[in-house]
Amino acid sequence: MRKAHRQTGVGVFAAMLFATTALAGSAQAHDGVSATDGAIDNAAASHGHDQHGGSDGHLPATQKNAQLVSKLKLSNVVEGKIADVGVHKVYAYLASWGGVGCDNTGVYVVDIRKPSKPKEVGFIPAPAGSAPGEGIQTVHLSTPSFNGDVLVSNNEICGETGSGGMNIYDVSNPTKPKALAEGVGDFTLGGEKTETARQIHSVFAWDAGRKAYAVIVDNEEGTDVDIMDITDPTKPQLIAEYDLDETFPQILQAAPDNLTEVFLHDMVVKNIRGRQVLLASYWDAGYVALDATDPKNLKYIGDTDFTDPDPEGTANGRDVAPEGHGHQAEFTLGNRYVIGADEDFGPYALSARNLDDNAAVTAGQGIPLEAGKTITGDTVHVGLGCNDSPAVPAGDPANVDIAVVERGVCTFTEKAADIEAAGGYDAVLVFNRTGSDACDAQSGMTVEGTLPTFGVAPPRPGLRRLRPALQQRGLPRRHRSRHPAGGHRHQGRPAHLLLALRRLGLRAPLPQQGREDDRAGHVRHSGEPGPRVRLRRR
Repeated sequence: MRKAHRQTGVGVFAAMLFATTALAGSAQAHDGVSATDGAIDNAAASHGHDQHGGSDGHLPATQKNAQLVSKLKLSNVVEGKIADVGVHKVYAYLASWGGVGCDNTGVYVVDIRKPSKPKEVGFIPAPAGSAPGEGIQTVHLSTPSFNGDVLVSNNEICGETGSGGMNIYDVSNPTKPKALAEGVGDFTLGGEKTETARQIHSVFAWDAGRKAYAVIVDNEEGTDVDIMDITDPTKPQLIAEYDLDETFPQILQAAPDNLTEVFLHDMVVKNIRGRQVLLASYWDAGYVALDATDPKNLKYIGDTDFTDPDPEGTANGRDVAPEGHGHQAEFTLGNRYVIGADEDFGPYALSARNLDDNAAVTAGQGIPLEAGKTITGDTVHVGLGCNDSPAVPAGDPANVDIAVVERGVCTFTEKAADIEAAGGYDAVLVFNRTGSDACDAQSGMTVEGTLPTFGVAPPRPGLRRLRPALQQRGLPRRHRSRHPAGGHRHQGRPAHLLLALRRLGLRAPLPQQGREDDRAGHVRHSGEPGPRVRLRRR
């Protein structure tokens, strides 16, 4: 049975000083148009896990100093349908998202004046083919154009007629909501005009006196911090766009080098001592505080770094890198601290090292090895592994073969499926590549399949011998590989690649090692054997 993989875990509770300084970093960030191959380079791509729904992928639930007061069965709701909840005055607003079906998407309105007897009093349908997710908030606006309560929600597309952008509803009377604007936001992509607004993952609105604004998470571009003027909520206007790691490069963490997924996931804005402070949860760049008093001119206040090595691992005698994934943060009541929830996707950290030159290789897990399993075999370059590219050659059933596939053109899932269909392979390595149509930024992976699948970072010392690149002659460029100019080469002597999985809990570090070889000047054809690799996990 084919299964979707995005290693999931529980949020890690963390408290940090609000007034903080940053370290300049060199992590690669998501810039330009978002990838569509399963790379985790935008907020929507982080959906591929067990955050919503049942208890799979989570530690057992605990309860302390809390008492269940009541339960309410909402109409037309199935397990996993509710993605977010916001509360304003005596009403709760619950987002019905499209992750488990595109029907009945929108916002439930629940009267909670009597917490022991909550009552469903309304439903606000999302635009057809769209669904809200983690962006449900109600705020009171008092501007020259509007005085009342508004609900803001996000749109992610779940059907053919779907649209992106944000929605604004007048909920001054929550039992009779009125649509003020739907599907408004950024109507450009890569500099080109589009018919529908960009999909957004979340939205947060605030009243700034005579003006009102909303900040939204753009799922589809590197400029993923979009700010809307909603002073007149019937005529919202996009007034600013930011790529925070470009505007404020100091937010990038210098080390470790696995913190490469840099994008906005969520945010809040709070008036603190006369400043409108935007607190952005910027995934692997941590939590970023910005002065948004003038939304057209954001000013840097401070940001956080992830403790390296990971303190949970250190507490258990393990030296492992932090996973990052700043999901959501809020200010404490006195504004001295922020409370951040880092989304932990797995109990194992993967490290890779070329033992020939002792150079580290950045790699990520898509579909992990089973506990206790070891794979030692030869790598075989299989080209792009897409449905429209030359067929993946079959592996050798009598041998342990590890497919090396180039990233690009199609999704990770399509590549994994084609390799699995070819037969004879025991694992998959997806390599980034360079070129005009390439995807050379390292990121996490969402992939469906059964073969253990790993992603490897852009070329750097210790990795270049393994990287499929472009060939100018012979077979079509996208189906050939060679060493890059100036890359490390060996005359027939194998190099060795070490892959290690280390558990963050009580088990000992798990060595995984492998070896790879290639000859100077050799052009490897699709199906030709390459490095020998060993993968192990306990």
